[in-house]
Amino acid sequence: CIKNNVDELELKMEGRSCQGKDCDKAAKMRCPTCIKNNVDDESYFCSQACFKSNWDDHKAVHKKAKQMAAKVTKYNRFEGVDISKEKKWEDYDFSGPLRPFEQTPKRLVPRHIARPDYADDEEGNPFGEYKAKGQLRCLSDAEIQKMRKVCKFGREILDACGAIIKPGITTDAIDIVCHEASIERNCYPSPLNYHTFPKSCCTSVNEVICHGIPDGYVLKEGDIVNVDISVYHDGVHADLNETFLVGTVDEETLHLVKTTYETLDLAIKECKPGVRYRDLGNIISKHAHKNKLSVVRTYCGHGVNSLFHCAPNVPHYAKNKAVGVMKPGHTFTIEPMINQGTWQDQTWLDDWTSTTTDGKRSAQFEHTLLVTETGVEVLTARTANSPTGPMWFESVLEEKQKE
Repeated sequence: CIKNNVDELELKMEGRSCQGKDCDKAAKMRCPTCIKNNVDDESYFCSQACFKSNWDDHKAVHKKAKQMAAKVTKYNRFEGVDISKEKKWEDYDFSGPLRPFEQTPKRLVPRHIARPDYADDEEGNPFGEYKAKGQLRCLSDAEIQKMRKVCKFGREILDACGAIIKPGITTDAIDIVCHEASIERNCYPSPLNYHTFPKSCCTSVNEVICHGIPDGYVLKEGDIVNVDISVYHDGVHADLNETFLVGTVDEETLHLVKTTYETLDLAIKECKPGVRYRDLGNIISKHAHKNKLSVVRTYCGHGVNSLFHCAPNVPHYAKNKAVGVMKPGHTFTIEPMINQGTWQDQTWLDDWTSTTTDGKRSAQFEHTLLVTETGVEVLTARTANSPTGPMWFESVLEEKQKE
């Protein structure tokens, strides 16, 4: 368990020169507005006095960043691009009724927003993850504060996506909201270009277990859609998701989503220092099987911090062999995927979309968690401002009973 107390601000200052006119002194401060907007190269000054004397020229940097962001936003709407056509995969044996549709091009992120190592790599390689080699880290107090901030942003972005879900919208429309809400908060949408994933969030409809790619599919009354949001800000990632009901769903679907929500809640309640990560699978499986549902085995929860995915692995099925014990400072996700039928999965020809092999529905919920000295903190918890309030499914059930 390794502590990391590196002063990142000092590292950024090292070797930097003042940006003031005719000044080449060593930088000792940064423009607060540039820090807020992640403008790096032109943000360094040797003193407050030098910064103030160069303000009239320097504020043009802020204007330029705003103009560039506005251009990117306009481009990212892809108005006039037709995504209403279904893709034809003649030789693929679909397990259920859902089909892929055409997609908009990959959306751009303004250059002033800090990005993870894979963002600009042609193959989307997360080099930091490759180097970590399963190392389980305890975060420093400074890193924990960063995690709280990025998880707050992640919650706000997921809430914004959830607020537009209704029959008649495309899953691409959800991606637009995610992308723009991320940029507004100076966040990079973590899925974008991760191993070349083409979108800013995952939208998994009905029989899709996870990693559904937003496209031209139009949500219909009675569908369910999981929206998986991950964002990167100030060097760390947040990761969370929820399954939303599209209009009124049938009782079997309601039972699936309710039980999935409960499995996550039960697992979270057991988290505290000393608990083995492998034991969470027993808790989740017990509740799922009791409700005649199955637990997906292929995908699991994971560590999340400066890396999008890292140790520990957190399987959701019973009698797994995961290693590691919870310690204060660990940050990780629990994200059970629960199916109506078999637990087995298959992958579409896009190499991402994972569906149930029998075509029956799947649901998922996810939170990013912090192990504390006495228990656990849900960093991505709902708030009073979340759609339907802080207690999501309780509110859904109340509305259902009124019908």
